[in-house]
Parts: sequence; C-alpha cells; structure tokens
Amino acid sequence: MVNAAGWQRIGPDPAIDAWAAAALPIARQMLADSAEPWRCGGTWFVGVDALPNAPDGSISGTAFPWAALGLAAEPLHRGQLSTIRPGYPQPSDSETAAAFAFRRNRDAAHLDGLIAGLDGARRIAEPHGWIVGLPLTACDEGASPLTVWEGSHQILQTALRAALAPHPPEVWGQIDITAAYTTARKTCFETCRRILLPARPGEATLLHRLTLHGVAPWQDGAAAPPEGRIIAYFRPELPRVADWLTPP
Repeated sequence: MVNAAGWQRIGPDPAIDAWAAAALPIARQMLADSAEPWRCGGTWFVGVDALPNAPDGSISGTAFPWAALGLAAEPLHRGQLSTIRPGYPQPSDSETAAAFAFRRNRDAAHLDGLIAGLDGARRIAEPHGWIVGLPLTACDEGASPLTVWEGSHQILQTALRAALAPHPPEVWGQIDITAAYTTARKTCFETCRRILLPARPGEATLLHRLTLHGVAPWQDGAAAPPEGRIIAYFRPELPRVADWLTPP
C-alpha cells in the first residue's frame, strides 16, 4: 500500500527488472511505428494504451511483478508509454502561453482521472484504483523525473468530497468540480513539499490515486538513451466514482 505521503518507491527488484527488460524492445518498436504525434514541440510522446501487454500485465511471456509491487493481481489495460526527450517542454501550437508556463513552472501538475469537457468543466471520468510507473530506460536523474506533492492526496480528497457532498454518489461523475479542484491544487502548491522521483529499470513508483503529480523539465546535460526517458504507467479503474473518493 502507498504510505501516508501519497507515494512509494519500490525496488530495485529482479521481478520488476525482468518485466522492464522484456517491455523495452517492444516499447522501442511501438515508438518507431506509431503515427501518434509528439507533443510539446516534439519532446513528449503521450503513448496512452501503446504497450501491448496481456490483460494479466505480462509481456513477451514475462510476468507482471504483482508481488514485488505489493498489489493484488487484477485485469490491466494496455500500458501507457510516457516518453520524454531532451529539451522538454517546448512551446507548441496546441497549448496556450499560460498552459505552457504552467507546464514549465508547475510540472503540468494534475490529478489523474479528471477530464475537461468541451465546456471546460472538469469531471471525474476515470476513477483509478492506483497509479504505478515502471521505468524502461536508464537515465540521469535530471531526465524529466516524475514529481509529486507530498500529502496532496489528503487535501484533494477532503476538498472533492466536500464539493460533492450535496449530490448523491451515483451522479458524482457528472458534477463540475473545477472550482474545488483548482482551489485545492493551489493549497497543495502552497503547503505540500514537491518531491522529485527519478527511477531506473528494476524500480517502480506507486502513487495514491489522488496524489497531485507532474513531470519536471529536462535538465541541461541530463543523459538518456536515444529513445528518451520511457516510463510505462498503469491505472486500473474502480467500478464507481464513490470508491475513488473513499480511503485509502
């Protein structure tokens, strides 16, 4: 389970390392073959559902490291291959100047599961049970590591439950929680410690589903393989939004 800080570093562990080693050549091929455009001036490949792992998480016959991660086995979606290149982030036509500044200065900090509709309102559309990242490439610590705001899950949980309290749980996924989320995120920036979480193959990072997190800018001189910094992410969904906002 995730500790009270809202994140946990796991490993190094041989089972995690074996899975990452099996996934890497397949990830390289998927990146080479994909027609998906790179964002942020060609420095970020989002890679949602890009890794063709089996529903049990295995890849090329190598088992998913459930025991090493301390997680109960459950069906998994295809993994995300979040890939960053040197120079991240760069301005792009797909982002406003304000959005780029937030990406550069605040790591594009966000809460997974919130989706903005055409009206701009954020709603809880994907109630994940947990978030785990498994690095596939060995990089320097300055190669755009994951960032988290320690303890932010407690602030966000309290704020979102308060915002949704007037509504029956069965409609929580339909409620605009933009104002509550934005205010709570600002509180996290002001009161929570920002942590850099670089990791290497054989390690993993497990996040509480409500932890505020992002990606740090690539530091000058940070080394990585030609394909960049690749992390495979998994976020299985819970049956109900109400479960998402229930401790832990």
